[in-house]
Amino acid sequence: MREGLAELLAWWSADAAVGMATVVATWQSAPRPPGAAMLVGPGGEAVGSVSGGCVEGAVYELAQQVLKSDHPVLQRYGVSDETAESVGLTCGGILDVFVERVDRASFPELGEVAADIAEGRPVAVATVVEHVDPTRVGRRIVVRPMAFAGTLGSERADAAIVDDARGQLAHGHSDTLTYGPDGERRGEGMRVFVAAYAPRPRMIVFGAIDFAAAVAEVGTFLGYAVTVCDARPVFATASRFPAAEEVVVMWPHRYLAQEADAGRIDRRTVICVLTHDPKFDVPVLEIALRLPEVGYVGAMGSRRTHHDRLARLREVGLTERELARLSSPVGLDLGARTPQETAVSIAAEIIALQWGGGGERLAGLDGPIHH
Repeated sequence: MREGLAELLAWWSADAAVGMATVVATWQSAPRPPGAAMLVGPGGEAVGSVSGGCVEGAVYELAQQVLKSDHPVLQRYGVSDETAESVGLTCGGILDVFVERVDRASFPELGEVAADIAEGRPVAVATVVEHVDPTRVGRRIVVRPMAFAGTLGSERADAAIVDDARGQLAHGHSDTLTYGPDGERRGEGMRVFVAAYAPRPRMIVFGAIDFAAAVAEVGTFLGYAVTVCDARPVFATASRFPAAEEVVVMWPHRYLAQEADAGRIDRRTVICVLTHDPKFDVPVLEIALRLPEVGYVGAMGSRRTHHDRLARLREVGLTERELARLSSPVGLDLGARTPQETAVSIAAEIIALQWGGGGERLAGLDGPIHH
């Protein structure tokens, strides 16, 4: 829903009905993740994608049917003898797509949810996509860290889903959860898709150098809220880093300690130390590698710089287990030379570690593309 939120909100505000198709579960090499959505507007407009083109036509027609009938549908798409030549996924993946009608009556909370997303406030929308009682399909509950609105049909179900949705929200992860018909933890009969809209994950780049500008640009492109931090005011200026959300003039280790103490570092945060100057990078890496939750810590430098850095970090008491969390020299082996190429190398390593990729050429591998 996030991708087409502006269009959806405009139609909703105009009191128009929209067909919304959302990917709620995937298997194998599915091209789009859970949460990817396609909208069919009141004039037949199509916005967004659920499969990158494989089944868009079939989903479009189904959305038009749902708009007329106002009966939500959970539809599975995948390769089979019947569908491979018509609406199947040529990549071999499988998608569960939930198609519903969205208007002011069916989703009165949309305006507030959209405001939360726009302002970076965490909010999750839990929707029943499958239930043994068809009248409960399509019911939703809006979950925030300290409150919720709506009901899925019973206090027991609400309590279970709200609790789990807050867990999903804490990790910024959307997924379909399975329960018994009344929210029983063990059982089947109800599936609930939790769309978690957490604030954007953070990328903190230490070192206001030319490589940092390229890393900030790639990080923003990947959806990170990028901060560039350096103790030198002559280099740490907003004009030198237009892609960064903020540029901070402060000693790196002090800034990182401040952000950690304020609870603004989590397991989605990536930290890139590009200073390759011991007086900057050793103190900040000492803090970064001891943080209980951080997604990635990388440091730039030559092999000689790397070995010298490890020795200095051991001298300040870091253990081998803590040092193993460090990606140094930073990035994948792409043969990068320019700042832009190096930024792609760093981004590639972050993506590979996040999703379990090996960094090899796909052309030389067998098996599924998506991990």
